Amino acid sequence: MTPPLAPVGWSRWLVPPAALSVHLSIGQAYAWSVFKPPLESALGLSGTQSALPFQLGIVMLGLSAAFGGTLVERNGPRWAMTVALICFSSGFLLSALGAATEQFWLIVFGYGFVGGIGLGIGYISPVSTLIKWFPDRPGMATGIAIMGFGGGALIASPWSAQMLESFGSTDDGIAKAFLVHGLVYAVFMLLGVLLIRVPRPDAAPKAAVAAPTSALITTAQVSARSAVRTPQFWLLWIVLCMNVTAGIGILEKAAPMISDFFADTDTPVSVSAAAGFVALLSAANMAGRIGWSSTSDVIGRKNTYRLYLGVGALMYLLIAQFGDTSKPLFIICALVILSFYGGGFATVPAYLKDLFGTYQVGAIHGRLLTAWSAAGVLGPLIVNRVADSQEEAGKSGPGLYGLSLTIMIGLLVVGFVANELVRPVHPRHHLPDTAPGTAPEVPESEAPESEASKSEAPKSEERKETPDEHSTAERERSV
Repeated sequence: MTPPLAPVGWSRWLVPPAALSVHLSIGQAYAWSVFKPPLESALGLSGTQSALPFQLGIVMLGLSAAFGGTLVERNGPRWAMTVALICFSSGFLLSALGAATEQFWLIVFGYGFVGGIGLGIGYISPVSTLIKWFPDRPGMATGIAIMGFGGGALIASPWSAQMLESFGSTDDGIAKAFLVHGLVYAVFMLLGVLLIRVPRPDAAPKAAVAAPTSALITTAQVSARSAVRTPQFWLLWIVLCMNVTAGIGILEKAAPMISDFFADTDTPVSVSAAAGFVALLSAANMAGRIGWSSTSDVIGRKNTYRLYLGVGALMYLLIAQFGDTSKPLFIICALVILSFYGGGFATVPAYLKDLFGTYQVGAIHGRLLTAWSAAGVLGPLIVNRVADSQEEAGKSGPGLYGLSLTIMIGLLVVGFVANELVRPVHPRHHLPDTAPGTAPEVPESEAPESEASKSEAPKSEERKETPDEHSTAERERSV
């Protein structure tokens, strides 16, 4: 399925809304904590068990993005958005069946496995397209789209809470809520499928302007296969994994965590207020994605990650030491952490472009998101397992989370060190240049190939470059 080329005069600012329609939908994953207490009550689950659908969903997000990244590059964003729509919506429908029949394994399979594939393919679907449309401001462009993933819970959290209140928190009410989610999100994501466009060969947006404070930006190109063999890729993998683990631990257990912190105070947190806190975290997550990623276009990606990891560790320290003494302090620190968490996701595609070029940045990004898979297991596992064990030991309130918060600080320090070790990619990993103004020579096994080129390329002789393709190649090399 090939998306139509943008007509002459098409505004590139119509492309981010297409990406947003998909990302706002799949961003519902960040509102999973709203479903945790009802599921635990209706099906008799522990906190660790009720986190399984979310954890598996994040694991499948990373794996499907890694293995599907090359397919997304080859088949285009419309194909990817269609696959995401089918999987994500089907995941909710299967979960509805699981809740109605009290089969928790079906909820885990539907929301976690099937829906998780939709998360991964949908997440990376617009990345390379946006970078091609906005080579002058890659951080801002990817931030706009990925902002939607962070902001999805801003809509889904109160919406889900209202549905559970209307339908009831029983297994039947949860099933109805899942059913409505699946149908509504399918319609909303369809808007992105219909709206997405790719730039024409003669569109030629302005070339990227390097951030003056960064020495990491390259004009060379690195294939996805070569990128995973560089130390830079794995250092960024560690950076992303540590930053995500630290943020996702709070996000997945946000509603019960704030309730526990202030349960024994004069101002306990109600269920509706806890859902509102989840929505606030979503807003911070969303704002951080566009705000910090746009800032990275000015101060450079490495400096931006120093901020995420260093100041993030300080915020966790404040929560651990003084979080239960002041509700505003707890909320502000959590909001800052979640803004860094979201900003880390939105900044990493531009960081990859700086290091590896634009040639297969979508596929490289997909492979890097396996760090999200690991973090999706580590973050909730650390927070939930520690909380469960501390509860068994007789502790309550903030005492449930002290150890896990200390662990998060250590992880952010590890990520900070990894970011400091990032250096420019060695030229031996660069694709060899051809004549000036042409695309780099790429081994056939590494080059993404469109369906159109497969059917049109002569099989008995070498395929020659057409004038339009030459123009496209020249534009890509200038970027």
